[in-house]
Amino acid sequence: MYKNRVILVDGLNLFTRHFMANPAMSENGEHVGGIVGFFNAMMRLVEKCKPEGVIVVWEGGGSVKKRGLYKDYKQKSKPQNLNRYYEDDIPATYQNRNYQLKTLIGLLSKVPVCQTYIEGAEADDAIGYMCKYILKDKNKIIISSDHDFYQLIDDNTIIWSPTAKGFVNKEKVIDRFGIHPSNFYLAKSIVGDTSDNIPGVKGVGYKTLSKRFQKFTEGSEYILSDLLLEAKNQVTPKGPKIFSNIANEEQLIKRNIKLVLLDSNNLSISQIKKIENDIENFAPMWDNIGIHKILKESTITSIDIQRWSYLLKNLKKGTIK
Repeated sequence: MYKNRVILVDGLNLFTRHFMANPAMSENGEHVGGIVGFFNAMMRLVEKCKPEGVIVVWEGGGSVKKRGLYKDYKQKSKPQNLNRYYEDDIPATYQNRNYQLKTLIGLLSKVPVCQTYIEGAEADDAIGYMCKYILKDKNKIIISSDHDFYQLIDDNTIIWSPTAKGFVNKEKVIDRFGIHPSNFYLAKSIVGDTSDNIPGVKGVGYKTLSKRFQKFTEGSEYILSDLLLEAKNQVTPKGPKIFSNIANEEQLIKRNIKLVLLDSNNLSISQIKKIENDIENFAPMWDNIGIHKILKESTITSIDIQRWSYLLKNLKKGTIK
């Protein structure tokens, strides 16, 4: 077991990916791909990275604060594409999804994995708070395909992307976007995010931004006021429009920063206390009888309990406090 290393799982993100794509079935003929895929993915990373702790972060109802800032936030998000393997004879319904989530959360409660549920906030913000404050001195691996987490990457934090099936570090973010993770939140506030329905500055993409503003590629944090001053100083009648476009959209960028920055800004005091209490009071355990009871009731046979036990037993000895 490697000390000082913690895995943070964006629970709904990882579950949804496997719910949509994993065709695993129970003996009762129910789709259980979300459960099986989630555990297999988590176990592979536990086996590979040997952490001292795993924290799964769940969210409920989206962010109240973000919707207050911008009422159209995530309003145009596409509905979830349910499992593509099945047709009318085995419908992948929301009822099945909720059943799988309930079963998965129940199983996780029987193993030495810490879970925290944050109502009225997003997992992104909770994980951002943990990385910057509670676990700031730990080595952290975040499991998620969400690019929002790129802003958290540093010498102690990397991402495991289920989509890319690989780790994402500072160098990979710079290679792909031309943006250093320290400045990713500011770049995203300018470029916008169509998946979250966040409008950006017209005609500005990540590569163009890094080309025109060299500081985005550097490790030191780029301050918005410095960016705006630089943009205004480079506005010319026949010059590139990017400078005037950015200079004229100060309020849009400021609003977007509040939406995309992962810190304590979008969490209430009670939500922060909930996160801290869940981690502080977590006691690792292995309830073998409880695990077998849930698996027997759900007739899931495609999960290797012995492998679970072998990989997770060391977590009972670890701590994430």
